[in-house]
Amino acid sequence: MVKTADNCGIITKCVGGLYTVESPDGIFECKARGVFRNKGISPCVGDTVELRDGVISSIGERRNCIIRPPLANLDQLIFVVSTCSPTPNYLILDKFIAIAEFKGITPVIVITKTDLADSSKIHEIYDSIGIVTLDIDYSVPETIEAVRKLLAGKVSAFTGNSGAGKSTLLNAVDSTLDIPTAEISRKLGRGRHTTRTAVLYKLAGGGYIADTPGFSTFETNRYDIIRKEELADCFREFEPFVSDCQFKDCAHVCEKGCAVLEAVERGDIHKSRHTSYCTMYEEAKQLKEWELK
Repeated sequence: MVKTADNCGIITKCVGGLYTVESPDGIFECKARGVFRNKGISPCVGDTVELRDGVISSIGERRNCIIRPPLANLDQLIFVVSTCSPTPNYLILDKFIAIAEFKGITPVIVITKTDLADSSKIHEIYDSIGIVTLDIDYSVPETIEAVRKLLAGKVSAFTGNSGAGKSTLLNAVDSTLDIPTAEISRKLGRGRHTTRTAVLYKLAGGGYIADTPGFSTFETNRYDIIRKEELADCFREFEPFVSDCQFKDCAHVCEKGCAVLEAVERGDIHKSRHTSYCTMYEEAKQLKEWELK
């Protein structure tokens, strides 16, 4: 939830070392104390900060932070996925859901272009593991209202493949935002990047939202690095089965006596999710020690 004290504010924008801070006393543009730079600390959008004499003097403890784009203290990451143009990339989606789980951020899926193609497969995969998954139909106001209720009083980030309709959805949720949008490039099959930096927008109904650049060209380790030993904990549907694996250090990839693999065979874990896990596990195995540091 968004909380500020009288002498505190939240950073809503950062450009070239100049920070926009919204506080109960108004909106200020200010710089940060040089001591942060000396300590290798950079304030980022979403940080709760203390202001003194028009300068950021301290940064509150972060509940979480993603690296690129830099965003702190998120309550939820909302992944905008379109049914077509572009079609869903389940590996990329699962990578970012894993990052959200790793960071303690609630993942949410919002599906656009439901009038053009069926969304049932997305629901089949993610409804069963307890991830809120909403269809958007701009001719049905209730579907937009469901997103508004989801955002109220929270700090949320919208992300998704370019062309999936993030900015269009945000403008529908709150028409006062007037976030720039661009048409999809038919040649590339994806949209032009219309969002270049992370900015928090305040909603009339309370809370903040961040529109972030599309993640189609991003690597997961630009958000954070998940070690192979930690990856299974980021797939919530594995949890009921991991303690039943024959070996404590089971990788859940191809081992005999693996209860996770047995659950996949029974259909208790969706094969698409396990395939994503195996790909991510192999990628994590290739990480160098310097990357982990």
